[in-house]
Amino acid sequence: MAPPSKNLRSSVKGPIHKAPNKLSGNAPSKPGQKSAQKPGRPDTPAAEDAADTIGMAARIAAMDLIDAAREKRSGFDEALTKAAYLNMSEVDRSFARALTMLVLRRLGQLDTVIAAKTTKAPPEPIRALLRIGLAQIGFMQVPDFAAVSTTVKLAERQSTTRPYKGLINAILRGVIREGGLKKPDPNRLAPDWLFARWKATYGADDAKAIALVLTEEPATDLSFKTQAALEAHTTALEGTPLGGLSLRSALRGDIREWAGFNEGDWWVQDAAAAIPVALLGDLTGKTAVDLCSAPGGKTLQLLAAGATAVAVDRSKSRLTRIEENLARIGYQAEVVMADAENWDDKRTFDVVLLDAPCTSTGTFRRQPDVLWATRPADIAKLADVQHRLLDASAPRVAPGGRLVYCTCSLEREEGETQVVAFLRRHPEFSLVKIDAQAAHQEAGVPLASVRPEGWVRLLPHQRPGSQDGFFIAVLTRQ
Repeated sequence: MAPPSKNLRSSVKGPIHKAPNKLSGNAPSKPGQKSAQKPGRPDTPAAEDAADTIGMAARIAAMDLIDAAREKRSGFDEALTKAAYLNMSEVDRSFARALTMLVLRRLGQLDTVIAAKTTKAPPEPIRALLRIGLAQIGFMQVPDFAAVSTTVKLAERQSTTRPYKGLINAILRGVIREGGLKKPDPNRLAPDWLFARWKATYGADDAKAIALVLTEEPATDLSFKTQAALEAHTTALEGTPLGGLSLRSALRGDIREWAGFNEGDWWVQDAAAAIPVALLGDLTGKTAVDLCSAPGGKTLQLLAAGATAVAVDRSKSRLTRIEENLARIGYQAEVVMADAENWDDKRTFDVVLLDAPCTSTGTFRRQPDVLWATRPADIAKLADVQHRLLDASAPRVAPGGRLVYCTCSLEREEGETQVVAFLRRHPEFSLVKIDAQAAHQEAGVPLASVRPEGWVRLLPHQRPGSQDGFFIAVLTRQ
């Protein structure tokens, strides 16, 4: 890493002045008058040092989590299982995760601020430090002095970052002096290559609206076993019905303490993810298989709709989670560990549900790391997997049965293009055109999400309070 310019000011756009009152306390007092302290600020240098060091391990952990999230798909989840994270106190883990999620949600905005404040892009370790400092200043209840001081102290830890501590200090103080972070530019929130794809596919206005959802913290959506259970718990859960058996709760905290959890009346499932099964209506007496079933929300829906269900997934640990949810909800299903493409089972089913592996770009509300870990080549790679899974699923559909194909991706190659190509390869199937009004009334599908072709394309901004992005098509075997 090249050392910074000796004149640090030359690397920062704009003049650097002494920090204003927000950092250094109130204006100097008149002669004989004692200076007032900023609320919550330590009264002595020793106390300030103590406040600065609180949470240092959490900040270091956050940078590690951010690096892991940007390095590869699933990197964030893997990092959460490492000892460096698990061995921290619960308070530090909570802070680290919150800071990580904030940085990932605002990464585009933070990098835009850094670019505006420097004449030359700083090395990546310096950008990482600036991101966590800016995120604390802009979006967390962290005193400004602590956000600056801890970030500078983190820079002092390494010989490669130590020469840049003046630059970091100047940029963070400059942002505070200017009143904090400004309103984000929606064109710069998501990775440039992804935003360009969304703009080409959905138009500039929708692309901007999709990107702005990144800045929102999502509420918790629940799927219920019955309408009666939903109505019974709506008030206690501070819920808003979303159509079908979905409810959006305004509660925060441990869901195990929420009304109806111990009774098995509901499970956590994004409202968009609940729509594929909700479109099928009553399934009493029908047989169904949920391929690639983990974490199991759709299997539970199939059972709640009256079907006899089989849940298939190749991950043993993920199947364990399904079994735990089945036990809590009080349902029974056949659970099979197998690769859906090569599952050696000759049975046919009235309903075959394929929620195929995909880039998951539609889930960025809860998993912003997917945007930064996904690469352009991943789309083609996963599209090939979806192609093969669709072909493997076709023979499992009984005559007159339905094949539901869905992905939580915003990319056409993983949705619309797959269905068009599948119908060309399999003339024995046809597309069931979804009726917009019926889907809206019975399953809570936003009217704008039902496309003229007959399939459903759910965009994150098409529901008040947002939703996951999904593509859904219902096919029938002649």
